Amino acid sequence: MSASGQSDGGATAARGVPSFAWVLLALPLAGLALLLTRPELDRHWEHHPSHFWLVLLTAAVSVVLAYLTSTAAGRYRDARLILVSLAFLASAGFLGLHALATPGVLLAGPNAGFVIATPIGLIVAAFFAAISVSAWAGPHAGTLLRHHREMRAGLVLAMVLWGIASLAALPPLDGPPPDAEALGPLRVAAVVTVAVYAFAAWRYFGLWRRRGGIVPLTVGVAFVLLAEAMVAVSLSRNWKLSWWEWHVLMLLAFASIALGARTEYRRSGTLSAAFGGLYLDATLARVDRWHADAIAAVAAADARGESPDRVLAHLRREGATDDDVRLLVQAARELNRLDASFRPFLPAVVARRIRTDPGPSRLGGEEREVSVLFADLAGFTTFSENRPPTEVIGMLNEFWAAVVPVIDAAGGSIEHFAGDGIMTIFNAAGDQPDHARRAARAALATLAASRPVSTSHPDWPTFRIGINTGQAVVGNVGAADRHSFATIGDTTNTAARLMAAGEPGQIVISGSTRRGLGDAFGVTELGPTRVKGMREAVEAWLLTGEARTTR
Repeated sequence: MSASGQSDGGATAARGVPSFAWVLLALPLAGLALLLTRPELDRHWEHHPSHFWLVLLTAAVSVVLAYLTSTAAGRYRDARLILVSLAFLASAGFLGLHALATPGVLLAGPNAGFVIATPIGLIVAAFFAAISVSAWAGPHAGTLLRHHREMRAGLVLAMVLWGIASLAALPPLDGPPPDAEALGPLRVAAVVTVAVYAFAAWRYFGLWRRRGGIVPLTVGVAFVLLAEAMVAVSLSRNWKLSWWEWHVLMLLAFASIALGARTEYRRSGTLSAAFGGLYLDATLARVDRWHADAIAAVAAADARGESPDRVLAHLRREGATDDDVRLLVQAARELNRLDASFRPFLPAVVARRIRTDPGPSRLGGEEREVSVLFADLAGFTTFSENRPPTEVIGMLNEFWAAVVPVIDAAGGSIEHFAGDGIMTIFNAAGDQPDHARRAARAALATLAASRPVSTSHPDWPTFRIGINTGQAVVGNVGAADRHSFATIGDTTNTAARLMAAGEPGQIVISGSTRRGLGDAFGVTELGPTRVKGMREAVEAWLLTGEARTTR
């Protein structure tokens, strides 16, 4: 799971909202139109307790959403979630004030300030919703992040002052609810508000199509429902069925987001991931980097055999929850398990570089000077013809168990095993200027390490080795979904031919390798040597050991 909390359903989501879903979203408007055009159907139902508890429940759900989104926003300082939380807070606060307009709660009769609190809250929430998908939640998010506490405090203060003015019957919030003529400005504002909600919903549907996940979809649906509620608020009459409709629409809007967030939370296990589908792209990138660094730190401690407690304590100080820590530990251990499973199949230089840079895993390569060591067991074919395969494999593995560690110690990168042969590259990563000497030491160490095995089994084959130094292309060959590390060029072919020209127990090196050794090794000149597959004789030497003089 990525930090965004997306599911594999993202690909399915890309097909768009099904047609029947649009039909369902349009049903409330169709019902409202029917009630308004057929007044006899728009029955009067005045039940104060039902009104109070319905509105209070809706406001409570919106308050919970405001708190949860604010908490998730604070985890990674995400501007979009901050604005969404302010939208929930605005709608919840003003809707709560509307609940107090229920006759018999605070006042004996309806009050203008309390009655029109709902459309005011919907208007304020709409603009917070639109800003959440604008540049102010992207390139200009810095300003919002610096002042979001002041914005929240200002919103709360505005709602408190609205309530005080309404309760004290201060102008212009005094008197009875506005009549039809006075609602004219409100209806103009409603048109703008509906357009703003439609814009926000369209952008969140687009976010859902790109990323998948449930929460972006439910937020888009909720904004459609709030737009429809705004239409009903501006056209309906108190205590009519059309008036009750917008109360239900607002409850459905907030309940849909709550259910979507609950589903994502149960799947992801963390609050930050539950709302991850709403995060800005920059936040997701930052979250992914944080998780990657955290997993790497825990995995490194685990690989060293150390307790990760110190790393986890640091992560908790950075704000990681117990759920975050649990998931990080599980991911780190799985990473180490996969690393231990696959590393033996990769050359050491490739494994090291892939851990820090994805570049080496791409197809292609680069040319550099390398030293290539070929070693095989002379007489292997004859030996294997008269032995069962299991015995042959056992023999090879015993030799490789002795030889591979000394090659690794010399810094060689084993490109591949070929039956009884092994091909090793020095300077494969371009970080071994003494690659010729490393190859020479590895060859001498190979013979020394394999000698006890040969002594214990006199009838087993014996190593012979060839080394050549020259230019080669080092990189990956194959197809996009299947490739391997390789060294391509005549340098490798010459090393193999020199090996074949040697006797068991000998190390034959080329003239270029000889020049790279200087005076640090003992060598015997073989002179121009004919090797299989090459028209011209090659300059060849026998490597006899490390020494200060040549002969």
